[in-house]
Amino acid sequence: MLNKSRESRTSSDDLAFFVRVAALDSLTAAARELGLSLPAVSKRLSQLEQRLGVQLLKRTTRRLELTAEGKRYLDGARPLLDQLAELEEAVSSQTSVLRGSLNINASFGFGRRHVAPCVSRFATLHPELAISLQLSSQPLNFLDARVDIDIRIGEPPDARLIARKLRTNPRVLCCSPDYATRHGLPDNIAALAQHNCILLRQFDGDFALWRLGDGTQQLTQKVRGSFITNDGEVAMQMALDGHGILLRSWWDAQHSIKRGELLHVLPEWTAPDGDIFAVWQSQRQLPARISAFVNFLQMAL
Repeated sequence: MLNKSRESRTSSDDLAFFVRVAALDSLTAAARELGLSLPAVSKRLSQLEQRLGVQLLKRTTRRLELTAEGKRYLDGARPLLDQLAELEEAVSSQTSVLRGSLNINASFGFGRRHVAPCVSRFATLHPELAISLQLSSQPLNFLDARVDIDIRIGEPPDARLIARKLRTNPRVLCCSPDYATRHGLPDNIAALAQHNCILLRQFDGDFALWRLGDGTQQLTQKVRGSFITNDGEVAMQMALDGHGILLRSWWDAQHSIKRGELLHVLPEWTAPDGDIFAVWQSQRQLPARISAFVNFLQMAL
């Protein structure tokens, strides 16, 4: 009986290991994430293939490629792991103790400043829960990334995902007092075309088209600027240094505006697409660890 139990644990561990390696597309990346040496990951993969009697992955110098058997194994592994997680969740939900693992993704700036402190407090409350927080610049593919919750700004485009708004977070126009002294302030949306605007290119689409509303109308204004970046913190620093007008999320700009380091430009106009959402995959039974963290984060924010 003990040997069978050990075999079952080994098989489920191997499933999880293989899904992770296949998702990362690289043994080096898998070794880094799993906290193992590259030879150890390669040896474990070889042992798995030897146990199954098939080759699961073709190794090349640049990437890993699934064999037909590897694809079949991967396709079967994912639902099995999900079912196992649901079973463990159903059993452990009878108690108030959260167990298992919780994988969270968030954007760099918001993740560092707001999500990470919440994760720290949540981890203190639930010491038996293994928590992973990764920060990225783009929303993730849930299936490939094996993420439980993605904290993202803007509603998810995929209707198959469940999203809960955590915080209303309009994007606002702002600039430094120094820039306003040198160039004046626009008195309407069209006047933005005459100003140097700091452009933030983070996602697909025309980042130089600013869509703003005042509660009664929506306007779209083409803007120009001598500085473009894909990093929000860099854009904020450029605005603080007086280089132009920035359209930035309220969560990031509010503290500088309150301290007088930035001026709130055309305050009646905002861009509404900056709200903060927690996003997860639709499931028959939402694990308690996911609902508990989302509730905690919503209260904290």
